Amino acid sequence: MTIQVLIADDQGIVRTGLRMILDAQPDIEVVGEAVDGRDALELARRLRPDVCLFDIRMPELDGIELTRQLAGPDVADPLAIVVITTFDLDEYVHGALKAARGFLLKDAGPELLAQAVRSAASGDALIAPSVTARLLSTFSDLEASSSKPAAQPLDPLTEREEEVLVTVARGRTNAEIADDLCISLSTVKSHLASLMSKLGARNRVELAMWAYETDRMT
Repeated sequence: MTIQVLIADDQGIVRTGLRMILDAQPDIEVVGEAVDGRDALELARRLRPDVCLFDIRMPELDGIELTRQLAGPDVADPLAIVVITTFDLDEYVHGALKAARGFLLKDAGPELLAQAVRSAASGDALIAPSVTARLLSTFSDLEASSSKPAAQPLDPLTEREEEVLVTVARGRTNAEIADDLCISLSTVKSHLASLMSKLGARNRVELAMWAYETDRMT
């Protein structure tokens, strides 16, 4: 099955580069390009692509607001969104963490870009390894400076759930977690579902954030 992708970036040369990389993949097809946030919103709602690849900073509507409108907690049928960024470590980036399916640097490279699109399309998520630790630890530092403590699980995590949680926070995909822990893919998915239920997390990015907030990565 071909994965249909919508690209949104206000820089033409970036859109061209992303399209060339993705269209070169046998299982990926770029079905639309948007030059700003409002154009992206209209195209996303009309085309309903499998994956949206959004720049985080665009005119009209930025990547955070787009992600909120297309994949936020109140959206009945959310789209899969991967955010690409030049890696500014500020609340602008952190604001998109809870709804996007992945985060990449613009210089991530063709292989990682294609992998992020495939992961998002399959319901998985990918955060570039070079981004994961700095981005999420910086977010947890900001959270730690507030008086609000990290939420506690509804039930204690099992030893295996703790292991899965750490691999998620390191940006590993479901298939990679299965290989790392020598368990089946269905078992990984079962553990993820249990983690999300216990921690009240909507997605694996929230799981990763919780792992950093509670010092699971030290």
